[in-house]
Amino acid sequence: MRLYIAEKPSLGRAIAAALPGPMEKGPGLLRCGSGKQAVVVSWCIGHLLEPAEPGHYDARWQKWRLQDLPMFPERWQVTPKASVVQQLRVLESLIRKADVIVHAGDPDREGQLLVDEVIRYCGASCPVERVLINDLTPSAVARALNTPRDNREFRRLSHSALARQRADWLYGINLSRFYTLSYQQQGNEGVYSVGRVQTPVLGLVVERDKTIANFEPKPYYRILAHVRELESAPGSPTFEARWLPDERFQDQLDDENRLLDKALADRIKADVEGRPGRITEARFRDRKERPPLPFSLSALQIEAGRLFRMGAKDVLDTAQSLYERHQLITYPRSDCRYLPEGHFEQRQSVIDAIGRVDSDLTEACTTADPSRRSSAWNDSKVDAHHAIIPTSRAAAKGRLSQAERKLYNLISRYYLMQFYPDAVHREGRLNLAIGEHQFRANETAIATPGWKRLEIRQRDGDPERTKPPLPRLDVEDPVLCDHADIKERQTKPPLHFTDATLLAAMTNIARFVSDDELRKTLRETDGLGTEATRAAIIETLFRRDYLVRDGRHIRSTDKGQTLINSLPVAITQPDMTAVWEATLEQIRQGDGDPRAFLGDLQQQIQAYIEAPAGKDAAQQDQDDFAVHCPKCRAPMRIRDGKFGRFHACTRYPDCKGTRPLEAQAPEDGTSQKPIPCPHCYSPLVRRRGPKGWFWGCSNFPGCRHTVNDQDGKPEL
Repeated sequence: MRLYIAEKPSLGRAIAAALPGPMEKGPGLLRCGSGKQAVVVSWCIGHLLEPAEPGHYDARWQKWRLQDLPMFPERWQVTPKASVVQQLRVLESLIRKADVIVHAGDPDREGQLLVDEVIRYCGASCPVERVLINDLTPSAVARALNTPRDNREFRRLSHSALARQRADWLYGINLSRFYTLSYQQQGNEGVYSVGRVQTPVLGLVVERDKTIANFEPKPYYRILAHVRELESAPGSPTFEARWLPDERFQDQLDDENRLLDKALADRIKADVEGRPGRITEARFRDRKERPPLPFSLSALQIEAGRLFRMGAKDVLDTAQSLYERHQLITYPRSDCRYLPEGHFEQRQSVIDAIGRVDSDLTEACTTADPSRRSSAWNDSKVDAHHAIIPTSRAAAKGRLSQAERKLYNLISRYYLMQFYPDAVHREGRLNLAIGEHQFRANETAIATPGWKRLEIRQRDGDPERTKPPLPRLDVEDPVLCDHADIKERQTKPPLHFTDATLLAAMTNIARFVSDDELRKTLRETDGLGTEATRAAIIETLFRRDYLVRDGRHIRSTDKGQTLINSLPVAITQPDMTAVWEATLEQIRQGDGDPRAFLGDLQQQIQAYIEAPAGKDAAQQDQDDFAVHCPKCRAPMRIRDGKFGRFHACTRYPDCKGTRPLEAQAPEDGTSQKPIPCPHCYSPLVRRRGPKGWFWGCSNFPGCRHTVNDQDGKPEL
């Protein structure tokens, strides 16, 4: 028996439709053909198996206790997911009878693992083939089924996914338990989830919100000279040239070379008004711009977020519906923006289908030139899957929603752009010297729109004033500054993240890395997370109350800020996680060792657990009247002892601090809200010394930092 195992039922039905009939439905399967040619198609429903919970390895790991950390399984195990155990039983029975298994998981890292782990769990011993299906139209599925490959060619892809899965388990479970328990010892409540990707993403948002909150606007000044040819008559047309600062003025500039000194701006204006000058550089050219490549998932999510304000998950769900239900686009969870060269032969049928599905693009399909071949068709750039493009299916299966219509239209436009000529930009630049000051004038305009006719333009407010073209002057031509203006502006903080800009930040994570060598390395990787997981990561942060939406903007909550402010910097920044993604890609390519990767990760986790947890004031007990332990400043609770009631530390038996019940607040300040040590962030404790009261770190002797006392409070 030949058994096809698809990733999901919709793909299984598409495979069965492409196989010879008749088709017979069964529980969790489809039988196709008859006699010796009969084959069976079955499917997973997402992951049928999941990594075993800690308690499955050791009963002690069922409870959250610091003394049990870190938890490193010696032999990794998976367990059936309760919600889909019936389908797993169907596959177990079929795999035992199969002569050949055909792996038909989605053509990505996760799709490879998803079916591989079921085959491995069921102990299959027969040959396993692999088919890669990017397009659910019957003809495309039939082509894929006719070109099976040996599944062993994709074992590195599976190793990479497995390493990712186990890394997430080690990192998430150990650090979430460690920091949650550490914060609970300080009187905090709730669970603080830590993840190797989600936490750095949260860190990006928290850091952006902090920058905005602390931003202080400052005035800066732009100097514009209105220049005309020297021999022209007064009142002749002028062109604008912007002042260029040089080394003489560095002390009056900010980091973006903006002039901050109003008096200097006035002086420069006086220096150049009515003064002659000369052209020092003249450059005019026509620059061609090639059409953008078709979409990957991240590129689609960013553009749809920018144009339609769709959330990342909304884009993914809508694209998945266009792929699975309507079969109007190819596989959407793609990280590639190129197409197989053989796909060029199907261009006319795809163009014709676009014109039938979307009447708004009928004219664009008619004027497209199918003889053009852009750089999008390149076999060397295509791996397991290719860019997201329309299929040759000429009608949707049912009515398209508004979101589906918008997304199909956008994907189709980027495909059609490949058959339009390059856009031509007319660019000009004049550099000029007026006295001791340098100025620059720029000109840019679209001479030939080409593929830009298909761009969706977004205009907010009034369209920009069209600038007149620059005069065609040559070097050393004389000019005159007719007059000059000073325009005062205010520096502005960065904008809050949106779905589109946060996805762009995750995709181009190197921009947020300070180390030059690491930044160079990260430019060559896929960034933070993968194409298929980025939307889910953002939604997880919303679900766990770390992020909240404010209109189209994304902001961090108090809970999210509390977590980030209290974690070690290495966990909250993208450097380490992005390097892991690069390592996983090396494993996929056969250049990395998954065992070494997990071994290094275990050492990092061990180091975090052995280091003291960071703390800050935002995470301390919010009850101003609570009594805190004089030894460690953790909250105390009232207990009954053989000599009566007393205060006992909530960290007992790790801390055995006690104090008697007192009618008045303790003098040592432990009735106040804990205040962190400026040096190590452990709580400060008020102590009496030979010279009177002072505040010392509760981490003494590990930290010997002290703070003067001022009216019963630390003088910070």
